[in-house]
Amino acid sequence: MNPYTLAALAAYFALMIAIGIYAWMRTRADAAGYLLAGRNLGPAVTALSAGASDMSGWLLLGLPGALFASGLVEAWIAIGLTVGAALNWIIVAPRLREQTERLGNALTIPQFLANRFPDSRTTLRVVSAVVIVGFFTVYTASGMVGGGKLFATAFAGLLPDTGLSDYMLGILITAGIVLIYTMIGGFLAVSLTDFVQGMIMMTALVIMPLVILSGHDAAAPLNLSSVPQKGFLSLTEGATFVGVISAATWGLGYFGQPHIIVRFMAIDRVENVPRAGIIGMSWMVISLLGAVAVGLSGRAYAEANGLVVEDPETIFILLSDLLFHPAVTGFLYAALLAAIMSTISAQLLVSSSSLTEDFYRLFLRRDASEREAVNIGRISVALVAAAALVIAADPESEVLGLVANAWAGFGAAFGPLILLALTWDRMTGAGAVAGLVTGAGVVAAWIALGWNAAFLGGPGLYEIVPGFVAGMAAIVVVSLLTAPQKSAAAQA
Repeated sequence: MNPYTLAALAAYFALMIAIGIYAWMRTRADAAGYLLAGRNLGPAVTALSAGASDMSGWLLLGLPGALFASGLVEAWIAIGLTVGAALNWIIVAPRLREQTERLGNALTIPQFLANRFPDSRTTLRVVSAVVIVGFFTVYTASGMVGGGKLFATAFAGLLPDTGLSDYMLGILITAGIVLIYTMIGGFLAVSLTDFVQGMIMMTALVIMPLVILSGHDAAAPLNLSSVPQKGFLSLTEGATFVGVISAATWGLGYFGQPHIIVRFMAIDRVENVPRAGIIGMSWMVISLLGAVAVGLSGRAYAEANGLVVEDPETIFILLSDLLFHPAVTGFLYAALLAAIMSTISAQLLVSSSSLTEDFYRLFLRRDASEREAVNIGRISVALVAAAALVIAADPESEVLGLVANAWAGFGAAFGPLILLALTWDRMTGAGAVAGLVTGAGVVAAWIALGWNAAFLGGPGLYEIVPGFVAGMAAIVVVSLLTAPQKSAAAQA
């Protein structure tokens, strides 16, 4: 391993741990401080924390890989995500920040739902916590797969002989660093590291395609249209109605992603939400455009230079090693790790908060002290990470596939639930439970039946579509058939 590359990665790891220690020194020693940073995040940190925890390794691995393999038609995913994220900032962010504090100062999404619908308090907390922990274990595994692919591709044969494969060693290193700063610094550490990681990710995604396009050969500049694949630069070539709907409806998932919307709960003031939204959307558009450009220009470079790419999801890694000085390569590897680690840490913390607040304090130790709750939260982080490690151990796992399943599960289970809970007074607790169970159940069944791969004899329909529609319908129908809330929860 080149010493410059190693030094850059070591500096990145050291910075993440230093931020974790700083956050530990600044964090209040209670559950609100550890799980929500005392609701005191500024708009810039809130915006980039939401963005970085959202994008994960799929931004530098999965999305460029999809564009590399299939062309611009895969950009419908980015289009759908952009629209969904914008609506999330407009509809969900201000309402969730205000209502979670007013209705019992909820620290977790299950707590908010319990306070909003007290007649179904326990059921909602338990079912939503089960969904969160279950899907987040899979989602966290996708990030670890990204870390394993980075080390297996970039450092093949260069890592110390530990008896483990480079892939597994990469997973353990990635998870180990994340565990250190997440366990000691809590939400503040995760948010501050997200901010730094978000800046690194965006910078890398701007640099990479510019270098690919400008540094190829002055006499024969790289031409994207020369890729020998029909419609490579077309948004519609080879697309079907079902395929476009499946890609564009990724945006529906935003309303129900606990690791993203919990950032809205932590911003210091509701009045700062619009500013945070502008910052967050600017970051997102630049980053997505960069990821699309990496996939397209990477394919053109590979075709022009006879580069064999066995796994399209590793194109960012391969080009980082081929085109840049080793020190810059280390920075680009750090950008990929930033994308992976920012999401893993956010997911671990949200899972931990549900295990602590919605299981431990609800059933085992209702009178647990704040210090005890924080310690249980740290133990929960380690437990979820261990479960994710087991899932990620398969080196054949695809980052985008794992992310797609978990994203759909959350989007269908919590998306309609959060949207209507924040905006519809007539919604009832029974309706909330019905929507939660129906949305998650339809997604699971759709995947199990294989209808996300082949549907009605044609291409598969992304499971978030039937899950979201079914969840929304269940909430509306059951709410209208049951008695309205008798409590002040309807004031939401």
